[in-house]
Amino acid sequence: MSSDPGRGLLLVVSSPSGAGKTTLCNRLRDEFPRLEFSVSHTTRPPRPGETNGVEYYFTPKEEFQEMVARDEFAEYAMVHGNMYGTLASRVRDSIENGRDLLFDIDYQGGRELRSKFRDDLVSVFILPPSIRELERRLRSRNTDSEEVIARRVRVAREELKHYAEYDFLVMNDDIERAYDALRSVYLAHLHHRTRQADLAEAVISGQESLL
Repeated sequence: MSSDPGRGLLLVVSSPSGAGKTTLCNRLRDEFPRLEFSVSHTTRPPRPGETNGVEYYFTPKEEFQEMVARDEFAEYAMVHGNMYGTLASRVRDSIENGRDLLFDIDYQGGRELRSKFRDDLVSVFILPPSIRELERRLRSRNTDSEEVIARRVRVAREELKHYAEYDFLVMNDDIERAYDALRSVYLAHLHHRTRQADLAEAVISGQESLL
């Protein structure tokens, strides 16, 4: 963890589709306005109600590939047949200017970010109570075909194998307990000794004005 309290924190949250990651992340952002959502670029078309620049930057495949060639992404990956990527310039700017960023990305993207920004990053993997419950939640959405649901379940089994790459695991069998756990991880890292050492030294030296 970085020893500079003025640097932004990168909070990476991943899970299989249907585990409740988006709900938990939205709630965390509502409570902590300082935590900005990292808006990714994607080649998938927008869904009803989505706005370019809010949920994603909807980017034509050819343009996305050109950005890859120019090495503009801190991470990018193919997920369910579409490309997703995070601009490196946005990540560096947030870290250097003390703005916390929340990433709702899969394990591939999390792995790439971790390799480049390890000292400024904490990662959380959201677990479903079971594969059966995950499938039930996917069906309850009434948005996907049986073929799509079956593919998402297969992908979920693969994604779950990567849990050991994460710093923390949170099971979402109860939304309140899961949120309390995610919230605690974020708050604990904001107050980690390495990020608050300057405040302690200010108290010791009597420099109240720095607090």
